[in-house]
Amino acid sequence: MTEPVKRFIAGALCPRCNTMDVLKSWQADGFQHRECVNCDFVDAISLEMPEELPTRVNQTEVDPKDEIQVVKFTP
Repeated sequence: MTEPVKRFIAGALCPRCNTMDVLKSWQADGFQHRECVNCDFVDAISLEMPEELPTRVNQTEVDPKDEIQVVKFTP
């Protein structure tokens, strides 16, 4: 199996040693990996998209309180 291409992230600071331009990044096994060449910092983030959280904006069910009603004003 071939090794993934590791690329430096221009202008990125290492979260541990706070040095600029020392982070390498690559994708493998469904994860985005980062590694610092200056210290021993490594981490990985999943590339899977999480399920969207239900909010009032993305819900499609109609609430009976939201129905349009006619209001008549009498003088």
